[in-house]
Amino acid sequence: MAIVHGNIPNDRGVIEAPIGRSDKDRKKQAVTAKGKPAVTHFKVLERFGNYTLVELTLETGRTHQIRVHMAYIGHPVAGDPLYGPRKTLKGNGQFLHAQTLGFTHPKTGETMTFTAEVPAILKKHLKNCEAEKLKTYDKNCSDEPFGKSCFFIRFCEKS
Repeated sequence: MAIVHGNIPNDRGVIEAPIGRSDKDRKKQAVTAKGKPAVTHFKVLERFGNYTLVELTLETGRTHQIRVHMAYIGHPVAGDPLYGPRKTLKGNGQFLHAQTLGFTHPKTGETMTFTAEVPAILKKHLKNCEAEKLKTYDKNCSDEPFGKSCFFIRFCEKS
């Protein structure tokens, strides 16, 4: 889960855009035609005045994938010094939490799943954001290109 900047108007969507090293900054990753395939699913959990709480599910595991994809669609992770704006929520780092992680054990083939509670600082900010909550609205499914590229994000109507 993550707190991202802005209000995502759609309740859920899929970001399908390749990620690779940025041509402009070697420390950063970017959406680029030369990148490897990357797919991120998002679901809006709650909307606030200037922020949205989202649940994120990855189909792929690219470096900085969530951070790059959310910034790419104009909703960078709050507190992200690399991909987000300077003016953001105050805290110690990004407002990004891996609540559940899973993988297949390489030797036993067993599915391993781990969960972690939401950190206190994230809970605190979510509570503070309640006062700024905005009403949601519907939007029909559509495929929309972002920027000058040919990569798409699929927005879906409320479920």
